[in-house]
Amino acid sequence: MTAAPASPIVAPPGLEGVIVAETSVGDVRGIDGFYHYRQYDAVELADRLSLEEVWFLMFEGRLPDAAERAAFMAETAPMREVPAAVAGLLSAFAASSQDVMGAVRSAISMVAAAAGFQPSLDIDHTERRRNALQLCAVMPTLIMAIHRLQQGLDPIAPRDDLGYGANYLWMLSGEEPDTAKGRAVEQYQITTIDHGFNASTFAARVITSSGADVGAAVVGGMGALSGPLHGGAPSRALDLLDAIGTAANARPYLTRAVNKGEKIMGFGH
Repeated sequence: MTAAPASPIVAPPGLEGVIVAETSVGDVRGIDGFYHYRQYDAVELADRLSLEEVWFLMFEGRLPDAAERAAFMAETAPMREVPAAVAGLLSAFAASSQDVMGAVRSAISMVAAAAGFQPSLDIDHTERRRNALQLCAVMPTLIMAIHRLQQGLDPIAPRDDLGYGANYLWMLSGEEPDTAKGRAVEQYQITTIDHGFNASTFAARVITSSGADVGAAVVGGMGALSGPLHGGAPSRALDLLDAIGTAANARPYLTRAVNKGEKIMGFGH
């Protein structure tokens, strides 16, 4: 007797409910109102630690002691500088688009090329870590430089004596950053340092699984992040608030939008 053919396996639309990978780095549990980095409550980390300490945690899987924190800051501070071969191109990147992320995406690709990033398949963990740290460290410098250039202003070089968050404010205005404001920026950065296995993480992981260099994976992740249904959503959420206008109009506006099947931007996990 011939056996009946097996039923084909059908993946659900959007891969809903399909586990494509597992990670210990971070997880968002929207139903529970909880998300963690390396099993530490992300909100608690933002409340009591510096970004550099959480950054170390993400890379090394544990929190640093005082000596390790100092060594980590000393290691990453020089990486904030934009390579000379790329610095001369920033004006062109800034002029190419008023979209900061689009210009920074191009700049990141050039940083990886100028720094000689090699396929991740061909390098060891130490080199991959160095590549990743460099892109993390130089990102704020590129963002602020391109932003200022688009405003007709000269870029401001980062300072080694300032933390990650405070450097953003310094490179934005060239003024000594207010401690409270610098800490607020840093806490925001900590609470968004990882969001689990989302679209941009998925894209970056697919790219790096091919053995491509770290820069290629980051650029691909930024491409996914730029979409209005992912990292581009906050600007659409601000447009939504402008359209609502007043508190009294909030419920009628949202009710109409839901009934019409429209997306309510900014209300993800």
